[in-house]
Amino acid sequence: MKLLLTSGGVTNARIHTALTELLGKPISEARALCIPTAEYGHPWCTPESAWRFVAGQSPAPMCDLGWASLGLLELTALPSMDRARWVPWVQAADALLVDGGDAMFLAHWMRESGLTELLPSLVDTVWVGVSAGSMVMTPRIGREFVSWPASGGDDRTLGLVDFSVFPHLNHPMMPENTLPAAQRWAANLTGPCYAMDDQTAIRVEGGTVEVVSDGEWVQLTPP
Repeated sequence: MKLLLTSGGVTNARIHTALTELLGKPISEARALCIPTAEYGHPWCTPESAWRFVAGQSPAPMCDLGWASLGLLELTALPSMDRARWVPWVQAADALLVDGGDAMFLAHWMRESGLTELLPSLVDTVWVGVSAGSMVMTPRIGREFVSWPASGGDDRTLGLVDFSVFPHLNHPMMPENTLPAAQRWAANLTGPCYAMDDQTAIRVEGGTVEVVSDGEWVQLTPP
């Protein structure tokens, strides 16, 4: 897949341009499915915040970008459905818009639903993640970001990229997300680590990793 891993959504012109380049067409000609599943696993999220994402009224611009069509894909429903019904929906989408919340909960339902095993075949599809929707693609999220009780403290996610992400750097509503906190987080991980604010995204295409930013970010290499 092509990946656009954001901290706060498509928040500026640079990230918007990166998205249209990955799509290979204007957003107004592209079909998207939004995935709010991660919301239901995080203690801070509510039915209202899930609705705001789907309705394009969240602080993270994703569903409100003017897509040609926009549908809802709820991963917790997929195990009860025949794959022949939902797989064509995913295959027809140009982009999957994946909301934040709990990355471990999201990883669980991606595996349980069968979406994870489908991903390698979606070579032209763009995965657009925000926060946990980005972190789920990394090898580990760090113990600091594990909140789902059923995870048992395990912080291993899907590992479709070889780096980890610390989102919402220096966010005014998250005073604990400081650079020193990110440095402590990275010290307990292996491989490249990126701390980034909500004006920053990481673009991954054909094995190439590129930071796209109008804000603040830093690459942290664990010892």
